[in-house]
Amino acid sequence: MAVSNTTTLASLLPEIVAEAIFTANERSLMRALVRNFTIPAGSGVTIKVPVYPVTAAAALTEGVAPTALAVDTGSKSITVGEVGMTAVISDLAMIGSSSNVVADIGGQFGRGIAQKIDEDLCALFDGFATELGGATTALTPALIFEAIATLRKSNVPASDLACVIHPEIAYDLKSGLTNTFAQPNSGMNSQVMQDSYIGNISGVNIYESSAMGIATRVSKGALFHKDALGLAMMKDISIETQRESTQRSDTLTATAVYGVGELIDLYGVELHNQTSLT
Repeated sequence: MAVSNTTTLASLLPEIVAEAIFTANERSLMRALVRNFTIPAGSGVTIKVPVYPVTAAAALTEGVAPTALAVDTGSKSITVGEVGMTAVISDLAMIGSSSNVVADIGGQFGRGIAQKIDEDLCALFDGFATELGGATTALTPALIFEAIATLRKSNVPASDLACVIHPEIAYDLKSGLTNTFAQPNSGMNSQVMQDSYIGNISGVNIYESSAMGIATRVSKGALFHKDALGLAMMKDISIETQRESTQRSDTLTATAVYGVGELIDLYGVELHNQTSLT
């Protein structure tokens, strides 16, 4: 009678992929805060997103036809590329593991891809033309109010605004506020949004994330509308496995194909700040 003493990873791939996609969706903060697009297969590697200009109505004269407005639609291009990560799982690790290998591998891949998506989107903060603060300025509620006012004076919709800052920058903001700043985070649609939520200022949800990084105590966050940035997804997480028989292991490679880009510059304000933490 044949004896099987290991589980082949190939048979577990559907469960691993499902776990990875679920984890990526749950752990990517920025993905839920920007405009998402899906690029069908075979559409090329670049998507052009139409950007419509703001038009204004005018008073009419009775019996006179209104002047026709020329709607000149611009566009922003987002080019997609591959990101990925690889793990090698030995037969012994599979046999001896007391944990859920499917959840462990899928979760690791999902968290890795989610972190990369957040890092790529947060890197766009530095591209906003409007910057508040400075390399020696701590983040204060007044700067948040100024950022909101800057967007609102450009007729940016008050809904779908969000602010994302580094945790060490958030320290100064939180330390200068009373506990009335923190509000219940009910209604948030992912675990990472609940975990990253700091509070709400003037109707804007404030989140903290390490995805934008910090150097010499300085970091660049942003307060932005959902339409300021775009995420174009051509292929969500997929996983391939390759058997390494001589090494008695399986190599798993997870990849995703997506691109990020700025859509409307006026819809975002960069927050350039220094933390008081040393």
